Amino acid sequence: MAALRLSGLSKRFGETLALEDVSLAVEPGEFVALLGPSGAGKSTLFRCVTRLLRPDAGRVEVLGRDMAALRGRALREARRNVGLIFQQFNLIGRLDALGNVLAGRLGHVPTWRVVLRTFPGRDRQLALAALDRVGLLEKAYQRADSLSGGQQQRVAIARVLAQRARLVLADEPVASLDPHSAEAVLSALRAIARDEGIAVLCALHQVDLARRFADRVVALRDGRLLLQTDAAGFDEHAFRALYGACAEDAPAGAEAREKAPAA
Repeated sequence: MAALRLSGLSKRFGETLALEDVSLAVEPGEFVALLGPSGAGKSTLFRCVTRLLRPDAGRVEVLGRDMAALRGRALREARRNVGLIFQQFNLIGRLDALGNVLAGRLGHVPTWRVVLRTFPGRDRQLALAALDRVGLLEKAYQRADSLSGGQQQRVAIARVLAQRARLVLADEPVASLDPHSAEAVLSALRAIARDEGIAVLCALHQVDLARRFADRVVALRDGRLLLQTDAAGFDEHAFRALYGACAEDAPAGAEAREKAPAA
């Protein structure tokens, strides 16, 4: 069973067609890069998956459940399976790394524990293990706003691990990071996909990083699915088909930039 399956997904905002008849699937343990120019529909697609937006047509299934058919508690439970990672980290700066990772447990504990910030010992151990998994155990009690950008993004990855998400949606997670930090973050995402069997759909602008870290590439242009291919198959022809007249300005391939050290 696919972790995520989209069938004929379409969404329009007035006269603007954001998505048209998009179908794709992401399997457990698979890292899929979602590529496309700005305005291609990547963020709209993510918002439809989490049901922050209702598609005009088509179907969204997360772990086999039709998201449009869910209400109340059933919808909340389904959303627990979806971990979100954003470009701007979305951490609470005054809390330490451990406190931010524990936020991933909010859907699993009573409200009074959230208010008093008294998490059970098993949740704290889970959060510490998640930080260890992304190489930040020694930073557990350091304020989030004192960490580097790459470290903060890895805390966000640890948070979705503590959440026990089975599907991770990462929306431009390395857009504001330097090359070395970007590699560390994508290495962590690829590792949790392969080792934990988590499905990862990651929107990227950096084509060279998609080629190196993803299993497959899905490309959107003007809200339409342009192609799906294994990462190695995303060649120069596919690149120019996707970015068109903007190809010269797009973040093309590894040959266009100096590679950072391996993370």
